[in-house]
Amino acid sequence: MLIRAVSLAFTFVAITLPAIAQTAPNTLTPQEKAQGWHLLFDGKTSNGWRGDHSPTFPTSGWQVKDGMISVTEHGGEEGGNAGDIITTRKYANFELMVDFRLTPGANSGIKYFVDPDLNKGSGSAIGFEYQILDDARHPDAKKGVNGDRTMASLYDMIAAAKDKPVKPIGEWNTARIVVRGAHGEHWLNGVKVVEYERFTPQFRKLVADSKYHVWPNFGEAHDGYLLLQDHGFPVSFRNIKIRELPAGK
Repeated sequence: MLIRAVSLAFTFVAITLPAIAQTAPNTLTPQEKAQGWHLLFDGKTSNGWRGDHSPTFPTSGWQVKDGMISVTEHGGEEGGNAGDIITTRKYANFELMVDFRLTPGANSGIKYFVDPDLNKGSGSAIGFEYQILDDARHPDAKKGVNGDRTMASLYDMIAAAKDKPVKPIGEWNTARIVVRGAHGEHWLNGVKVVEYERFTPQFRKLVADSKYHVWPNFGEAHDGYLLLQDHGFPVSFRNIKIRELPAGK
């Protein structure tokens, strides 16, 4: 079992997620409510979110409008002038769903296990990152190792499956992140594209070989904030929903 679990840190699989019932944006079906889902964005306000280094939501650089929460900056700077936004509470074991829409050449991300106290300087707060990127136009797609900075990858550590189902720029994609104890998964548009097991020698080697090696104990946290990244490119999010899970698989 240990060998099989460890090998998952390097396995990319494509498993289709069952169809999800279509509802109006930023709402939950009765079935979703019964399954324990909660909205993290009501489509109208910034309730439940704050700046990563501020107790309040940014006054500029982010906009809540037309049922979306969007980055409005165009400078391309990591952390931007407005900065990232994080949830007002931490999460440990969860299933997170987020719809996102890119503009041409955009870069952004959904982070989890975020500790906003790790990086007190410029740039983005530190945590695991579900990469959001225009792979065809943004140069970061060609950096890193074997595509581990492309769309839906565990940024700078594990590349998403090369046959991942990416929708065209300007259309909505759906990210799904699942964390149960040491086990993690990234999904894109209903297909699993990354799977890993933390707290193993192999996974710790991935951390040691990544940009995160400078942060003590990176990848060892059992909980943290969720984050939407301001990387200085217009990006929109909606249908942000979460359900908390038991620690075991």
